[in-house]
Amino acid sequence: MTNNTRNLNKNGTINWPTTVFMVLFHITAVAALFMLNRNALIVMFILWWISGSLGIGIGFHRLLTHRGFKTPKPFEYFLTLCGTLALEGGAINWVVTHRIHHSRTDVAGDPHTPRDGRWWAHMGWILRGTAQQHEQSVMQRYAPDLRKDPVHAWLNRFYYCPLILCGIALWAWGGWSFLFCGVFLRVTLGLHATWLVNSATHLWGSRRFETNDDSTNSWWVALLTFGEGWHNNHHAHPRAAKHGLTWYEIDANWWGIRGLQIIGLAKGIRLVSKQQLAARQSTPVLERAA
Repeated sequence: MTNNTRNLNKNGTINWPTTVFMVLFHITAVAALFMLNRNALIVMFILWWISGSLGIGIGFHRLLTHRGFKTPKPFEYFLTLCGTLALEGGAINWVVTHRIHHSRTDVAGDPHTPRDGRWWAHMGWILRGTAQQHEQSVMQRYAPDLRKDPVHAWLNRFYYCPLILCGIALWAWGGWSFLFCGVFLRVTLGLHATWLVNSATHLWGSRRFETNDDSTNSWWVALLTFGEGWHNNHHAHPRAAKHGLTWYEIDANWWGIRGLQIIGLAKGIRLVSKQQLAARQSTPVLERAA
């Protein structure tokens, strides 16, 4: 792997508002470690699943970005609302960033490729790069479908409001421990889990498919992100709603989509066919090292 890309924002100025919020959230996340108790942990993990699995993995990623399945509009908005609790920006901005990543994976223009540095791929692009903020022409090019939806446009504009209301409710319900664990610690851990998909799964792991990028499958990132760590599978078949392609590839987000299908909330599910699997599959034991 060579450092042969150029991200035009890499040497830009620091995104001070974003950086200040990141510093504050990391400080309060450390403070939350001194407030841990059983009830606060239960609340934190439930909200992590709601925001990270229902919201980011199933909603922002597999539904809104890649349209791997269909769901009624009210439920689509609900999943989007869940995703805002992760504080990863508005859904439209998130989708634009990820669609750019797929169109320019590990080449010039990729917002967060490790070829521009491991720290850059993990967090540097948030502090000094795009930070999910794009020009209007870029937004229109990559997400015209979402921009023309007034509900999505409204949710994208006020994406931070649900988390503020959630924090107030947690404080009123369980005090400071619920607030610090359910918001600050959860959001900080969730952000790093998502960023590991950008960094770790383009650096280490196995490659089932020969793709034109550095994507890998990582079991431990998959566990932290409810299945998003099967990244090589995903880059080989980006529109597939199921990323874990074998019994041992745990994909909780797929289980969630399958559950939605059973109760009639998910239809038109895109999957990798046996023919596609056989045609694109390479030697599954190939490993990527640091």
